[in-house]
Amino acid sequence: MRSFDLSGAFAQILQNKIFIITISVWIIGQGIKMVINILRGKKFSFRWFIGTGGMPSSHAAGVAALATSCGLEYGFNSGLFALAAVFAMVTMFDAQGVRRQSGEQAEVLNKVIDDMYWHKHVEVSRIKEFVGHTPIQVIVGSILGFSLAVLFY
Repeated sequence: MRSFDLSGAFAQILQNKIFIITISVWIIGQGIKMVINILRGKKFSFRWFIGTGGMPSSHAAGVAALATSCGLEYGFNSGLFALAAVFAMVTMFDAQGVRRQSGEQAEVLNKVIDDMYWHKHVEVSRIKEFVGHTPIQVIVGSILGFSLAVLFY
């Protein structure tokens, strides 16, 4: 039986160009989101870096970078590119569809909670509202991911 070499596996991950590009693009997208929020006059919060929602969509940027890098590395007619591209489409659809609807429902529920609180005392914590993306946030994120993947590749 072969033993597992953790240091060797970690070294291989660090040499994986597609992985490094994808993670780098996601980090850049999250960083841009933080800068935009700071410029909008909101006080700094580390949650903007690790949280979801906002401009640009780091989900879209990351999966667009993943698919683009796979295409550049293995060819845009490869099975790996097809897999990454379909994964990107599903992720982007989910980011602006299902997750966006969840955020809108949370917003309505928070209004109901506020209403209940002001009319009679109810102890309920607020629900996170920014869980999804608008279509423009997803489009900007995907353009960012594609562009940075081409640049970094």
